[in-house]
Amino acid sequence: MDLRKLKTLIDLVSESNVSELEITEAEGKVRIVKSAPVGAAVAVAPVVQAVAPAPVAVAAPVAAEVAAPAAPAGHVVKSPMVGTFYRASSPGAKAFVEIGAQIKEGEPICIVEAMKILNEIEADKSGTVTQILVENGQPVEYGQPLFVIE
Repeated sequence: MDLRKLKTLIDLVSESNVSELEITEAEGKVRIVKSAPVGAAVAVAPVVQAVAPAPVAVAAPVAAEVAAPAAPAGHVVKSPMVGTFYRASSPGAKAFVEIGAQIKEGEPICIVEAMKILNEIEADKSGTVTQILVENGQPVEYGQPLFVIE
């Protein structure tokens, strides 16, 4: 296999979601493994191989049980998407809700910005806001608890 073809294969793997590629031809076998956004190293042997550095091993979890944080009492409003959490519609504006605020179902309670789009998140239950679990401007995950309503 010529080096231009090998370089093309390495570039394709590094730019795609593919984590491993193996090709067998008459001239030999090529295996390309992507582990981190680091360039791939090429090792030449009787069989041609291109291998990226292997990931570092992580210590095995300890068998001792760790106490999980207690689940908040009340209804938990979770993030419907990954993004950045904002309590107000703009930097200088008043927050949509504060602790102790009475809210109605369907009322906007925060914004989650995802891919430069501001998505208003509405309360899915009426009640009183008892906890705000995320700081303004903090990144949030899908399903992450944002508020507790009682």
